[in-house]
Amino acid sequence: MIIDQFVHQLPDTDPGETQEWLESLDAVIDAKGKTRARYLVSKLTERARERQIGTPAEVNTPYINTIPTAEQPWFPGDEALEKRIRAFIRWNAAVMVVYANKRADGIGGHLSTFASSASLYEVGFNWFFRGKEDGLPGDHVYFQGHAAPGIYARAYLEGRLDEAHLENFRRELSGEGPGLSSYPHPWLMPDFWEFPTVSMGLGPINSIYHARFNRYLQHRQIDDTSESRVWCFLGDGECDEPETLGSISLAGRERLDNLIWVVNCNLQRLDGPVRGNGKIIQELEAVFRGSGWNVIKVIWGTAWDELLERDTDGLLLHKMNTTVDGDFQRYAVSDGAHIREHFFGPDPRLRQMVEHLSDDELRALPRGGHDYRKLYAAYKAATEQRGAPTVILAKTVKGWALGSEVEGRNATHQIKKMTTEQLRELRDRLRLDDVIPDEALDGDRPPYYRPPEGSVEHTYLMERRRALDGPLPARVVTIRRPLELPPDSAFAELAAGSGGQKVSTTMAFTRLIRNLARTEHFGPRVVPIIPDEARTFGMDALFRELKIYAAQGQLYEPVDAKLLLSYSEDQRGQILEEGITEAGSMASFTAAGTAYATRGVPMVPFFVFYSMFGFQRVGDLIWAAADAQAKGFLLGATAGRTTLLGEGLQHQDGHSHVLASTVPTCQAYDPAFAYEMGAIIRDGLHRMYGGPGGTGEAIFYYLTLYNENYEMPPQPEAVSDEEICSGIYRFAGAPEGTEPAATILFSGTAHLAARDAQAQLAEQHGIGVELWSVTSWKRLREEALSVERWNRLHPTEPPRTPLVTERLAASTGPIVAVTDFMKAVPDQIARFVPAGRTFVPLGTDGFGRSDTRQALRRFFETDAAHVEVAVLGAMARDGAVDPSVAAKAIDRLGIDPDLPDPRTR
Repeated sequence: MIIDQFVHQLPDTDPGETQEWLESLDAVIDAKGKTRARYLVSKLTERARERQIGTPAEVNTPYINTIPTAEQPWFPGDEALEKRIRAFIRWNAAVMVVYANKRADGIGGHLSTFASSASLYEVGFNWFFRGKEDGLPGDHVYFQGHAAPGIYARAYLEGRLDEAHLENFRRELSGEGPGLSSYPHPWLMPDFWEFPTVSMGLGPINSIYHARFNRYLQHRQIDDTSESRVWCFLGDGECDEPETLGSISLAGRERLDNLIWVVNCNLQRLDGPVRGNGKIIQELEAVFRGSGWNVIKVIWGTAWDELLERDTDGLLLHKMNTTVDGDFQRYAVSDGAHIREHFFGPDPRLRQMVEHLSDDELRALPRGGHDYRKLYAAYKAATEQRGAPTVILAKTVKGWALGSEVEGRNATHQIKKMTTEQLRELRDRLRLDDVIPDEALDGDRPPYYRPPEGSVEHTYLMERRRALDGPLPARVVTIRRPLELPPDSAFAELAAGSGGQKVSTTMAFTRLIRNLARTEHFGPRVVPIIPDEARTFGMDALFRELKIYAAQGQLYEPVDAKLLLSYSEDQRGQILEEGITEAGSMASFTAAGTAYATRGVPMVPFFVFYSMFGFQRVGDLIWAAADAQAKGFLLGATAGRTTLLGEGLQHQDGHSHVLASTVPTCQAYDPAFAYEMGAIIRDGLHRMYGGPGGTGEAIFYYLTLYNENYEMPPQPEAVSDEEICSGIYRFAGAPEGTEPAATILFSGTAHLAARDAQAQLAEQHGIGVELWSVTSWKRLREEALSVERWNRLHPTEPPRTPLVTERLAASTGPIVAVTDFMKAVPDQIARFVPAGRTFVPLGTDGFGRSDTRQALRRFFETDAAHVEVAVLGAMARDGAVDPSVAAKAIDRLGIDPDLPDPRTR
């Protein structure tokens, strides 16, 4: 790495003095070696910082523990007793996975992740993680997903789970009795898990924005979060996920000292070493230090302290610094003789340093991540850190203590089973022969062990958690600060229409957000989230009124300070303007949308994003938000494949509603008019935040908004909010002077083509067409599926009728459905239209193009001309008109019937 080359650009005011310093350094190197020279340079740098000269921070520190032995705090607990308890947990975690795979071969589970991180968790459980008893929000702990068996095993010791739970690990349906989910899933275990973390990278990014959102709540004086920390446990291999490290600079620049990451550096990912030819701990240290984090390395256990003290020439330190991870992984599975020969042996001085140690003692030299004293010191320092987030890089062995045939192997992540002999070796390693005798291991069902109530171990275990405010993990939904919903008057402007003015639904939404934010009591709970597209959406009008949240306030005068729409930041700002990061914005949405559970403080996030970059880009984060039971509104602005004229393939969204249909708790809507949008959002607020105790339903809403301007009609008196939110209602009957002969369904901006086609069919052919607005294809489909299921399971009962079938039974003729999304969106209701009715979907299948709206709609065959032809063609198939009528219309409208399908172009 080449750094600090700028020194050559600075003037040398005393070349002679400079030369003397350089010669002195050369002399030290020649006489005492590079290690001594490096030490002197480090001391000079340290003194320079003390004198505030401003020398740049080092990218890396030596490959030793950050906290020297002399500065380690006294460990306040009973280390032997905690090791005994840890052995019980290790044993139960392993037996749970082994037994699950004996009962159901291939059911899965993981042995080695928790085995390597057991000490990391136990130090936290016994001394640092704050619980949620007595209504306290406590700490927020993101557990590594693959370590779930160990967390269940501890809960079993505490009496929160019983043996039936453990026996049905990964058998939530087919087991006898209660089951346990594979990984941390709040949806499946809503009283236990808080955060879904096993999709690697999502826990880390969510933890960062969660810590930042806690500061947001504090600065805006909505909730006191000063006593809560966010802990996140992750693996070194997980750091290769872009979501893991992609946002760490946010934590650094916002000085989130309420955030602590613990990286389990067992040097292995799923298939092999993380950095076989490098040093992952050193790499991560440089990345985090460069991003403004406090880095604490826990590399070597206590038994190494004596060797390092005797390393007066720096030989051992040099060996540690130059040995690559692939070799360290090899040493983890080697015997003492191999370690003596290959780590210490090449240099006779190093070999002499350990000649007093036996091979077994060399083999037992521990890594720091398995040393209680080292970890306690690191955690204590992390909790006392001020002004920066902390990452603890703890070196461990994957599969630690599982036995010689499991630990440290490349395949250890995939090992799910252990033989009787391997279990016996594990038991002996854990020194549990006094409670698990040989005969207990002879059968197919290895026993669990829980110390009896009143025993020394059980008493210690429970007292430690009582001292820290109760058990974890625990998801406790207790609304501490109730939310008062806004009055109907906040939505009146949208219901009244635009009064002849042409506006987009995006602009109408901006007005609604303004009205909601101005509402007393409810307004402060609104959390607008924008990934650097506010001006695109016309939301920059909110900057000066609501202000943009900035942890340090606004330390500069913006270039547009004199303008009405100036960029205004404030420590108490309401808008989360996240910059160009949909993933980070989604993490903020999750933090805000789960605050009702994690803090007992309901917040209402409105995440407004470029429609194409929503579900497509951050679908995994959206799925995790659903798992976490997040609430709020996702707004896909500049939606559709033809409304965003000129942008082309990578910006035009024709499929987000297809993706939204896959998320069970997502309520997906495609409103055409402002009054529809207002009714849907009002309904969403009541469903999510109303109800007994203000808890509401664990759902979230996705609405598509458009940038196309047209007059917004007032809400018809005959149309209720309930009809709008149900998914479908009659928007307009057949034109005066015509008899209804066909039906057109539309959503979003497709209403323009539908209305034009209705007029042309009446004028050119005297055909009457009814128009129906479909606000939610997804809701109609799901309701119909529920009815279909009920009918299937109740064959002797009178069959029920799906809502969409019932509503459309009041319409006439063939049904043409048109949308600015793929045909798969309206196809969701195709088989539920009334029997015998022809159904024709029109949509925007295929890649986008750069052109005008008119040209795009003609290309995708969703303009008024194609809607007209679709109606005539359907009527011809039904025998209602002669096929020549449709053929003449195709010719009159200039449609080339022999063009390739736009889906293939």
